Amino acid sequence: MKDRQTESDVIKAIRILSARQVEAAGSGHPGTPLGAAPVMATLYGRFMNVVPDDPCFYDRDRFVLSSGHASAMLYSTLHICGYDVKAEDLAAFRQEGSRTPGHPEAGVTPGVDCSTGPLGQGVANAVGMALAERILSARFNRPGSTLVDHYTYAFCGDGCMMEGIENEAASLAAMWKLGKLILIYDSNGITIEGDTHISLTEDIAKRHRALGWHVVRAGNVENTDALAVAIEEAKAEDGRPSLIIVSSKIGYGAPNEGTSSVHGSPLGAEGMAKLAEKLEWKCSGFELPDDVKAFREEMKAKGRAYKAEREARMERAKAAYPALRAEFDKYLSGAYMAEAADKITALAPEGSDSTRSICGKLLAAADGMIPNLVGGSADLAPSNCTAIKGKEYYSATASANGALHFGVREHAMAAICNGIALHGGLLPFCSTFFVFSDYMKYAMRMSALMKLPVTYILSHDSIGVGEDGPTHQPVEQLAGLRAMPGLYVFRPCDGRETAAAMSFALSGKAPTAIVTSRQKLPACESSDVSGALRGAYVIAEGGDCVLMASGSEVGLCLQARELLEKRGIRARVVSVPCMELFAEQSEEYRNSVLPRSVRARVAVEAASRQSWGGFVGLDGDYVCMDGFGKSAPASVLMKKYGFTAENIADKTENIARACRAAK
Repeated sequence: MKDRQTESDVIKAIRILSARQVEAAGSGHPGTPLGAAPVMATLYGRFMNVVPDDPCFYDRDRFVLSSGHASAMLYSTLHICGYDVKAEDLAAFRQEGSRTPGHPEAGVTPGVDCSTGPLGQGVANAVGMALAERILSARFNRPGSTLVDHYTYAFCGDGCMMEGIENEAASLAAMWKLGKLILIYDSNGITIEGDTHISLTEDIAKRHRALGWHVVRAGNVENTDALAVAIEEAKAEDGRPSLIIVSSKIGYGAPNEGTSSVHGSPLGAEGMAKLAEKLEWKCSGFELPDDVKAFREEMKAKGRAYKAEREARMERAKAAYPALRAEFDKYLSGAYMAEAADKITALAPEGSDSTRSICGKLLAAADGMIPNLVGGSADLAPSNCTAIKGKEYYSATASANGALHFGVREHAMAAICNGIALHGGLLPFCSTFFVFSDYMKYAMRMSALMKLPVTYILSHDSIGVGEDGPTHQPVEQLAGLRAMPGLYVFRPCDGRETAAAMSFALSGKAPTAIVTSRQKLPACESSDVSGALRGAYVIAEGGDCVLMASGSEVGLCLQARELLEKRGIRARVVSVPCMELFAEQSEEYRNSVLPRSVRARVAVEAASRQSWGGFVGLDGDYVCMDGFGKSAPASVLMKKYGFTAENIADKTENIARACRAAK
């Protein structure tokens, strides 16, 4: 930035443009943008290496606005810095179809690196980005050849610091010694309900120092020189992530500055006029003064020069290390993933086994084909079968390794994997017991919103967990995840279906949950990879009724079919490993699997029935869980709750005869 006056005008522009966005929309959050604008001006104007003409340039610095409600501040900054965020985009803030939604959305607004809104998650996303940078730099940087070298910056507020996920993620960031992670914490002392003293009295600096962070207090945010010194100090700290604490006045310049009322409401015409008067702002609408326009051109030119320098590095690496550069290109392009997705289906193991064990074997095979596969478990890898033999664990001194110890931190684990996926170049997976997916559901939801190729391996899928009891027996989780748009949930019945699930996950098309059994399941002779990849398929023919199931209950339905045949009833068995894929098939295919003419249908699943209503119809019935389980051996529980071939056959016979009589 050329001079202090220009920086001052950039700060004013961020404040005014942010407030005017909120005013135009009639809703939004002006408080943080008005208070924290100096942070954005300092970061982008003095430090961040970004390419406004190419917002997704691979070696750019990343920025995460964990306080996603302050989106207007980010949009104003991007507009001022020369990204393809125009004045008309700002004017359309929060409107249908605009590129400036109420909270930042990756893929919608150029320059937005991460979708944010749920407080605290952005910090974990930033940890994932910084971890990805460290792993990739360790693998690909060589003396005289640097392919990966950038920082991850994140901005958060008091609300983020209250969320447990922030502490989970901060703990891992310190243990992993992510020195290129810089978190700026704006402590404005206000929450929606009032002063933060009503809900946040801990010493944030001491907490982070105890975790192992480098902490700097930069004082009042209006002192941008002090903030710049703090950022320089943070960049010089290689061995620890840095927390920079600044204090701002929420709603700076507004008549109600410093109060909770300025957090999330437009200022109104009078308030806007007083803000402009205080800031001595003369431009109308979303116009900018000449020096800020010149700053925009400087930012664009700086970005072009930065990109050219990094691309020259790439060319030098191509000459000096051609094989390494070729591998790096495959990391970035996803070529390894595509190759593995094609091959993994041929590796489906035969015979009786638990699907958690089968999934673990396929994951190990995938790891042999995808060197950029990274991930781990929430301290459950031996139980999830996700500990890959020979895959070395990441540590601060072995940062090229791709196996990760997340510890018992499910929420941070999932959000960190989102950050890894957002960064690019690596394919993340994580795992835990299925019942604990509730701890990380919001991060899984963000995976779905951003369409990130994160693989969730969720074992111990039902009352088949047995003696551990109802606290560890998932009942409602399948219905909950299936209700989430954009998440593909597989519950395979054997090796072939598990291979199909793994193939889909490795394709990188969407976030995928693979839900696996603790207990051994028989191999189904007629199971089929291609059918599983269509979401549902006929695994045994019959025309009188339809038995539908997923996972461990498919085998039970096949046994029930044999009993029904002896009673003169021909039952079709349909395996439904992935409802989301089945819903995407043609109407013709769906009708061929579940003919409309056959109304006698029974859904069988050791989980809540709520996913199955659209399949069963008005005349069908269910063998599902209507409550929590008990602590007892799995075989006892399966019989107690009706998951036996005899009970399924009896219920199906009643439905089939009733439907026949109704004709």
